[in-house]
Amino acid sequence: MIAKCLVRSILSLAVCAPLQAENWPAWRGPTGLGISKEPEDAFPLEWGPGKNVKWMIPLPGPGNSTPILWEGRIFITQATDGGRARSTLCLDRADGKVLWQRAVEHAEEEPTHEDNPYCSASPATDGKRVVVLHGSAGARCYDLEGAELWRYDTGKLHHIWGNASSPVLHGNLCFLNCGPGDRTFLLALDLETGKKVWQVDIPGGLSGGESSTWTGSWSTPLVLSRNGAPELAVSYPGRLLAIEPASGKEIWRAEGLGRLVYTSPVFADGIVAALSGFMGPAIAVKAGGSGDITSTYRLWRHEKAPQRIGTGVPLDGNLYIVNEPGVAECLELRTGETRWRERLGSTCWSSPVLIGSRLYVPDMSGDCFVFRASPAKLELLAKSSLGERTLSSFAVSNGEILIRTHRRLWCIAKPPPR
Repeated sequence: MIAKCLVRSILSLAVCAPLQAENWPAWRGPTGLGISKEPEDAFPLEWGPGKNVKWMIPLPGPGNSTPILWEGRIFITQATDGGRARSTLCLDRADGKVLWQRAVEHAEEEPTHEDNPYCSASPATDGKRVVVLHGSAGARCYDLEGAELWRYDTGKLHHIWGNASSPVLHGNLCFLNCGPGDRTFLLALDLETGKKVWQVDIPGGLSGGESSTWTGSWSTPLVLSRNGAPELAVSYPGRLLAIEPASGKEIWRAEGLGRLVYTSPVFADGIVAALSGFMGPAIAVKAGGSGDITSTYRLWRHEKAPQRIGTGVPLDGNLYIVNEPGVAECLELRTGETRWRERLGSTCWSSPVLIGSRLYVPDMSGDCFVFRASPAKLELLAKSSLGERTLSSFAVSNGEILIRTHRRLWCIAKPPPR
């Protein structure tokens, strides 16, 4: 009898033991592709006020940046006072309590789009430090306790729609896509010191005027591995570039993108896909080669495509994306063929997150959708509504979903077992 009780106790502890937490250290997670390695059953399918809400806290203003998670801490950026104060907040993961806040003052006027509040770039962390990019207010690096380690002055970044590209950390380097606008450049900083390692100047574009002249990239770089060697892929007006991370030297380029690039590159099965915005072209290339690979490695190009702002997720040879009008789509990566395209919700700027075979994404109205990553059809699994405007993407870790709306930060999770 004692032995049976002991076995039951051990099994009970095993069931109640917490999941092995996966950190979500940057926008789009640990790989930059929006993919979680945790089991899908650990996460709730539905939520709302009073259902599967672990906690929620008010935010001092609207924002589009996605929170990131490292162990027991959440980091998020927030602008207040009309963008004159640009802050990094560290929150306690258990209850959302603010552990520390560091603000950067920026008195100079800087334009942006009404749907793109200041501080739209998400933080990034390596577990020792957290880096943020505050547009013309520059970059800052803090340790996890909030002490400033270094700062970098990027100079003025000017575009009528503002900026949004997030920092990317790899090894001892921090990569920043600075722009868009007349001054556009790709920057590598030493992660320990904040000193510039290299800078690649990119042809800029007009920051205003008629719509026919609008140009720019809001793309966040992606570190991919080809034959064990890292490459830094970045989408720019007209071209997709692969850069050697250590030196800034261009490895290859593929022409064919449009003048406006909102999405970030996606990599899977040796293929890099890059999609323009403003209904511009989309391309996919085989990673490899050197120099101009447009005629040798480009697999396909769509001259016109739906308006796209959020970045897609690759799985099993397909790319799943939710276009700005709220229409979900499945593309075959190798051919560019549309497998299906169907209405999901209303206007959407967010990038889906993949957990197992489930894709999680909100639309601007705060309706949150879970659908199956299936090439056969759109299979909607659940729809929940927060009733609050959101343009950010989800961060997921240890069975918890962080949702940033313009009013609050929500932590969504199944209740603990009894």
